[in-house]
Amino acid sequence: MEGRLANAWRLTANDKSFIRTALLSEIRIDGRKPYEYRKIVVKFGREDGSSEVQLGQTRVMGIVTAQLVQPYRDRPKEGILSIFTEVSPMADPSFEPGHPGELAVELGRIIDRGLRESKAVDTESLCVLAGKFVWAIRIDLHILDNGGNLVDAANIAALAALLTFRRPECSLGGEDGQEVIVHPPEIREPLPLIVHHLPIAITFGFFSNDSILVIDPTHNEEAVMGGRMTTTVNANGDICAIQKAGGEGVPQRVIMQCLQLATAKAAGITKQIKEAVEVYNTERALRKIKRHPTSTGVNVKERQDQSVGK
Repeated sequence: MEGRLANAWRLTANDKSFIRTALLSEIRIDGRKPYEYRKIVVKFGREDGSSEVQLGQTRVMGIVTAQLVQPYRDRPKEGILSIFTEVSPMADPSFEPGHPGELAVELGRIIDRGLRESKAVDTESLCVLAGKFVWAIRIDLHILDNGGNLVDAANIAALAALLTFRRPECSLGGEDGQEVIVHPPEIREPLPLIVHHLPIAITFGFFSNDSILVIDPTHNEEAVMGGRMTTTVNANGDICAIQKAGGEGVPQRVIMQCLQLATAKAAGITKQIKEAVEVYNTERALRKIKRHPTSTGVNVKERQDQSVGK
């Protein structure tokens, strides 16, 4: 919302009129058709769980980390999944440094809802010792450039990072079998997360009382559009979440049209993400050097005691 308002101030009345007039002729200022996505590029860092996604002029980096924590009392056998979003003036001058604004909070909630409510990530597999230790998976999303439609780009970055992340393998030891031992990668190969499906976020922009509909709005289009809706679906056509972010109301027939379009787009994006991950895994295997075990497992309880002593 903050970015949209600031961008609206930068656009002149002639700029806005030109965008609207072009859309009436089904022409967008970047040459795309109304239901056409910008080019998606998915890249990965050398470390597991690091991704960078470019969607047109929009760039988002995703980083996944994990740590052992105590589970929630009402879910003693489930791990924890959390998402944090960082925006800065480097990505868009309209973003203010410091405390996360409305845009960052909304962005994280949309992606979190799509992942959590659809149970895309198997959180039960993150349990190490029921009621005592589970893995807490943290997704950090860093906005590098805001060229519009941050939600879809950030969602792809989160999924790509999750698919390439690997957590350390654990085992139980000690006299009572209740001590958790975390094995370093030199001893045991880290384990990938269990991801059942990929919830793909597809954002639509509405213009002129929903008579004009576009997919993947640019930064300038966001400043002119009257409303926005993000539908999160997977390649099977399952609806994972729908987010209508204020603005004008949307008729039911338009919502159904959006769901049909989103399902078709989600299949192609899912394929592209999986192909990129497959290339990364192949390169990772080629980089992997045969390790000679020289370390032993790390006892979680001993490590915690040492930390307390410090």
